[in-house]
Formats: sequence, C-alpha cells, structure tokens
Amino acid sequence: MRQPNPRSDGKRHIGVVASYDFTRREELRRWFPPDAEWTLTFTEEVPYRDNLELVSRLGRTGLLAGPVRGLVERGAETVGYLCAACSFVGGVSGERALREAILSYGARQALTTSGAVVDALRAVGARRVAVVHPYQEPVDRLLAAYLTASGFDVVALTALGLDTVEDVYTVQEQQVVDTVVRGDHAQADAVFISCTTLPTYDALPLLEERLGKPVISANQATAWALLGGAP
Repeated sequence: MRQPNPRSDGKRHIGVVASYDFTRREELRRWFPPDAEWTLTFTEEVPYRDNLELVSRLGRTGLLAGPVRGLVERGAETVGYLCAACSFVGGVSGERALREAILSYGARQALTTSGAVVDALRAVGARRVAVVHPYQEPVDRLLAAYLTASGFDVVALTALGLDTVEDVYTVQEQQVVDTVVRGDHAQADAVFISCTTLPTYDALPLLEERLGKPVISANQATAWALLGGAP
C-alpha cells in the first residue's frame, strides 16, 4: 500500500483526535506530507483497571465532544478519531456511532481508525487477513469480531505477548517486525497491524517486500483516509 497522497485541495485543515495516551506523534507526522495542514489533540484521561475497560471508556462518544469542537473552531473540516481499539470495541455499530458523534460535534467529515482500516483492506483487495496486535483478552477477540462483521476472514490472530497494558508504550519496531513475520499466514491476502501506539512506519515497506503482500498499520490507514489518498 503506497504512502497516502493528499487531495488536490491540500490546504484542507485536517483534525485528529488521539486517545490521551498516544505516544507516536512523530510517526504520525511522517505519514502526512510536509504541506498538509493538520492539528492533533487528545481526549481527556480515563480511569481503568484493564485493557477492556480502558478501550471501552475511550470508545464512548461523549469523550469526543470537547476535542472535536475545539478542532472545528480551529478550522478543521475532516476529523478522525485516531485509536484502533477504541473504535472497534463497540463493533460495527459502535464505530458508526463514533463517526456520527464527530459529525454532530461540527465536523464536515468524520472517520475512525477502525473504519479506515476496513476501507484500506478493501482497497487492496484483501478478503483473508492475518492480524497482529498488542491487546489482552478479550480485546483481541473483539478485534477479530469487528473485522469478521466487516466482511473479512481472520485467518490468524497473533499477539505481541505483552504482560500489561502499559507495556505497549515501550514496544520497539523489531518486536513488531518479528511478530508480523511469525503471525503471517499463507492464506492471508494482507496483514493488519493494529494499535496506533505501535511503531510501523519504517517497517512496512520491508515487511511487504519480505512477505509479498500488503501490510497495513493503524496509523497508515488513518492518514490514508484523512488525506483521501489511494493505495
């Protein structure tokens, strides 16, 4: 999948709402062309006891009201919610509710990471997908259920093997590469690397060359959708 290209109206202001714990701002910046006008803001912090409670709280539509309205006031027309698990934890209907909420808070166009991933997988012609993720149970099963409900056959679901939610913040790119190579499946048309906190920018072209198939990451798909690019 090619690096996304902006529309001809490159002056469009893009707004990005990330979960409060997002740590890959520099990687996200690399997915946007230098002349793109975009603003990043964050949700408020939420209390949690485990992975499921964290992403469920971050998946509540009301959490986006303040950040989206702030972006719209600054001129953002398209607003995306940059969080994979937050946007698939509620299933297809939950993802749709997040987009509808973003529109209701004033954005002209709305998208989520999980919705963008579905569009990206469809754009590269994938039907059978191998998935790599950092989640603990049952969040991993909710990811598989979301992709299945979106029309894909999840042929492999491979975890990075992290012990705690917080371990994701220190994952190195080589860990991602090793897990993708281990988690690929001969029947998979593409590989999806879930979670916007994972470092993937430099790894994707190397993985695609090695595996001989599209490898899509959460941040890549979100930027692609925000910019209106084509794979």
